[in-house]
Amino acid sequence: MKGKSFKEATKHLFLKYTVIPILILIVLFTLFTVIIFHLKAVYDAKQAGRQISESIEAVYKSYQEEIKRMTSASAVLESLQSHSNINLVYEEFYNFNNSQEVKSNFYLIDRQDVFVADSNKSNDEANEDILKNVVPRLEKDPDQLLTSVEKMNFSHGQLSSMTIGKAVKQDDQIIGYLVYKLYEEDFQHLIFGEKTDIAVVTDAYNRIVVTSNEIVRGLMNKFQPERLSKSKIQIKNDTYYMNQTESADNTFRIYTLNNTEIDKVVLILYFIFIGITCSFLFILLRVLAEKMSRQNAESIDKLLIAVDQLKKGDLTSYVEIHTGDEFETLANQYNTMLDSLNDLMNRNRELSEIRKVNEIKMLQSQFRPHFLFNVLETLRYTMISNKDKAQDIILSLSSLLRYSINQTMEHVVLEQDLNYTIDYLKLHKLRFNDRLHYTFDIPEEIKYVYVPKLLLQPIIENAIKYGYQRQTSLNIWIKAEIAAEQIIFTVKDDGKGIDPKKLYDIQTKKEATENNQIGIGLYNTHHRVRLQYGDEYGLSIDSAMGEGTTVQVTIPYVKGGELDV
Repeated sequence: MKGKSFKEATKHLFLKYTVIPILILIVLFTLFTVIIFHLKAVYDAKQAGRQISESIEAVYKSYQEEIKRMTSASAVLESLQSHSNINLVYEEFYNFNNSQEVKSNFYLIDRQDVFVADSNKSNDEANEDILKNVVPRLEKDPDQLLTSVEKMNFSHGQLSSMTIGKAVKQDDQIIGYLVYKLYEEDFQHLIFGEKTDIAVVTDAYNRIVVTSNEIVRGLMNKFQPERLSKSKIQIKNDTYYMNQTESADNTFRIYTLNNTEIDKVVLILYFIFIGITCSFLFILLRVLAEKMSRQNAESIDKLLIAVDQLKKGDLTSYVEIHTGDEFETLANQYNTMLDSLNDLMNRNRELSEIRKVNEIKMLQSQFRPHFLFNVLETLRYTMISNKDKAQDIILSLSSLLRYSINQTMEHVVLEQDLNYTIDYLKLHKLRFNDRLHYTFDIPEEIKYVYVPKLLLQPIIENAIKYGYQRQTSLNIWIKAEIAAEQIIFTVKDDGKGIDPKKLYDIQTKKEATENNQIGIGLYNTHHRVRLQYGDEYGLSIDSAMGEGTTVQVTIPYVKGGELDV
């Protein structure tokens, strides 16, 4: 299936990476608006609930304290007993009432059901209601403050929604009753103006004290909304978020409701605006995409033709573009690259073999100073303590040096290299005695294959160098096996192991093109094998702290006499 042209692809990408972000932004903006609208409704409902609760509690506390004060006031007691000093009672009431946000009517009744003081004298219906419904309850429980939610119309047009009363006692005997009927209108002033659609204040039995909207008032003056969830209710087909706040003494419940539904007209207008904006932007972007892709296509076509000719082997496929933009720069760079490619190909043929031979020679030569340093250090200590042993070391060292400095062959039979390795380990055995143990597990058929000279010596040297850290003895196992036309040499020790972080650094740096101080022996062995056999061969390292280190070298299985060197 043929792919899109550069022109079509450019146009498609331009539209894709402009239209999609715009659509995502519109969706996110819409979601953000809806979420913010909902969160604001919730926040406003909670804030309004707290503020209304504080106001209602303040009013109720004020009346509680006033009734407590008045029931023990001398003027009230004298008025109930002798119907004297009534003017002082009225003075006390009006001083209190005029200072309140929620005002009330005041009633003082004696034991003979006579209204000694009454701030609403012309309303016989209210007086009869108090004698019938309030006084019996006060008489039944004289020590408790009566709080009752009940409506009462007064002759001057006022409406009360709450009654607060208490029996007046002297020497543990009831001598009268004190009653306040609080105005609903003043309660409404407390809840209006808050940032909530509907506010409802009820008693503990959900009987409505005051509300900002009469649609919530149910049967028997109760607030009983249809609940959709814990915090959502439905009233007259509208959904509201409902926050419930209770007063500190659980006398009142304050419900604040905010409509969570976005106005349908606003929603329709919003989507119309979004649709018109998106259509305009899409048309504009298509025009711009077509213009941009057409301008770029001409230059890219020239470059594609030149690259296609180069792919076919035409190293003279130069291209000329004179647009004064990045495509002209790209064409000039392409032509420069073509010149360099021609030059490099000619030089590479001549240098590749020289570079390979020189690098192998260099890697081999690095073994000697590193090895000599370790052996001479051993010899220095041994000459002081055991001269005969030192003489054996010198003789073994001479044999090793004769083998290692022989540059006539890069590959040797494994058996020959193993003899060198055994002599090398004997030198260290003379130094460490019973603190060094080693074993060889080499199949006979492998001993006659060709391997790079001094293949295992740097790895064994590394095992001895670091294996004695934090311990006094060391075991080394040297093993070889054939697997899938490959020989895998394994050198394992039971030293302290390598820290995971350091092991990761070694694994990374051994793949570098230059020695990054991971150890000349390991680096040279790895790169020497790769140079001679290819990147699929080389050295691998595995280690665990406290268990030891395992190094494996993989080379192709080349039998004796079959190596082309």
